[in-house]
Amino acid sequence: MQINGVHIDDTFAEAFNMRGTRVIITAQSLKWAYHAANAMTGFATSVIGCGVEAGIERELPAEETPDGRLGVSVLMFAMGSKVLMQQLETRMGQCILTCPTAAAFSGIESEDMINLGKHLRYFGDGYQTSKQISGKRYWRIPVMDGEFLTEETTGMVRAIGGGNFLVLGTSQAQVLTACEAAIEAMKKVPNVIMPFPGGVVRSGSKVGSKYPKMFASTNDAFCPTLKGLVKTELSDDIESVMEIVIDGLTFEDIAKSMKLGIEAACGLGVAGGIKRISAGNYGGKLGPHHFKLHEILKPSEHLK
Repeated sequence: MQINGVHIDDTFAEAFNMRGTRVIITAQSLKWAYHAANAMTGFATSVIGCGVEAGIERELPAEETPDGRLGVSVLMFAMGSKVLMQQLETRMGQCILTCPTAAAFSGIESEDMINLGKHLRYFGDGYQTSKQISGKRYWRIPVMDGEFLTEETTGMVRAIGGGNFLVLGTSQAQVLTACEAAIEAMKKVPNVIMPFPGGVVRSGSKVGSKYPKMFASTNDAFCPTLKGLVKTELSDDIESVMEIVIDGLTFEDIAKSMKLGIEAACGLGVAGGIKRISAGNYGGKLGPHHFKLHEILKPSEHLK
């Protein structure tokens, strides 16, 4: 399979089960909503070292937020419920409670509910007040700029992490340009995030290492500088490889974002230095969700 002259490997991205939640953050202005969201999603690129993977999903107009202010929605993913709950509460307290004019609300409905502001109310030192509206409980916590308003709980759902594809090209600059185009296209898809810096990761990994204490190490088969030292997956003309990782609420959400991203990356074509699109997997042993590139890129009603 080729798109605009770019070869698409007959392989699959291997993804795994996660738990996810969505938080709606509003503020006096979009600038301050972003300040809160950026702080909340900091150091949240990979569960390998961060515990949680998080990112800003999209901007929200005033008519889509509970308090009628501009806001952003944040998605957070973790390998288990306990970790997700702990990370959410910690980040709420350190990043949203502290941010001037910010408020936080549930962004997803589910039978499984987890604490959003339930425990943060104790910061009010007994002066906090609550009100129940349409079956939902809200807390008003006195702070120095006025009040911090937060919903008590938010939903937690089953989700998928680790969807991915690799962009291979003849130079670092060309591959990064292709990845930037892919990310811009993928941002239009709801229910997904690309948690790495700018949505792109250069340090793709493999399971295991020559060092016993390391459970993940550099994906040497795709490192251009190691072509003569390892069993490489790269041809002589490939000088740079970058990866885009996607977390999402459903298989279809991730598949759609991958399709749009790959097509955008291939828009540069071979003339733009893009030679191949591939994906990271571990032979199907890591996770149960397999995103087969050739199937994703075929016209399909459910991906439109």
